Amino acid sequence: MQTLFSILGIYLFIAVGFIAKWSFKEKIDDRTITLLSVYFLQIFLTFWGLLKRPIDTELLFAPSLYLVITLLTLLLMIPLSRLLFRDKKERSIATVAALIGNTGNLGIPLGIALFGEISVPYLTLINLVNVFVVYTIGVFYYSRGESSVRQSLLNIVKLPVLWAAMVAIALNLAGYHPSVAVDKTLMMGAYASMTMQLVLFGIYLYGIKLTHINLRLTTWVNGTKFILIPVIAFVVLGMVKMSPMVKGLLFLELIVPLAVANVNLASLYNCSPRSVTVQVFVTSVLFLGIALVLPTLLRMF
Repeated sequence: MQTLFSILGIYLFIAVGFIAKWSFKEKIDDRTITLLSVYFLQIFLTFWGLLKRPIDTELLFAPSLYLVITLLTLLLMIPLSRLLFRDKKERSIATVAALIGNTGNLGIPLGIALFGEISVPYLTLINLVNVFVVYTIGVFYYSRGESSVRQSLLNIVKLPVLWAAMVAIALNLAGYHPSVAVDKTLMMGAYASMTMQLVLFGIYLYGIKLTHINLRLTTWVNGTKFILIPVIAFVVLGMVKMSPMVKGLLFLELIVPLAVANVNLASLYNCSPRSVTVQVFVTSVLFLGIALVLPTLLRMF
């Protein structure tokens, strides 16, 4: 029940975005909110998360496994999506959407609720890896909906979040600890960023029509997220020796619903953002059902 309440509390801000768009219609410009979130507020989130505590190399095995499972899934998605989807935008969504999970806004509070504060270092580093996945692989494939390979690669280096993450990691490894005043400023920007992303998701939900629902694409993305990725995770995690708690954390972070960052990138690069919003919404709804049996699933490790 605590898991369900944690999810519903987060979904409240999605409802705020939906109601705001329903109330004010075109007075709310979703493109402006996307640019504000991606180019400015997410920098605060990146610095706050990466400077929160020292990066301990002994903790790096868990996020490394997260990256391995993500890349294994990507290697399967590339040929399969080419085979099944002819439209470039659909192919991009089919390739990358399921890989970008909500490890931050949802994964971190859920992990703390289920495993306690001892899980925070692992959750933070797993979320860091996901940030790099979002702003490298995610940017590349969502750009490919309309851009060339060269332009898609350039889009990766143009986003300030990736550079902010590199600077934050360098500062962390150099032993920098933000003062109380700096930490509070970063925290304000970080929470503003997370809230803005959830509100933006609600804004896009308002514009969804039945014509935006591609049943084949939706089935594919949800099958990848809730069937293929868990199967790969079980196989990989079964081959390594690791604390059951850490294995449970990894599994949790791999099956959380799609991140709102998918909508941000799809909107930024004009890669069918309404269709992507559908995918995020459907995985979020299905996850509510999965959350009821989640403690049982995690005990399998």
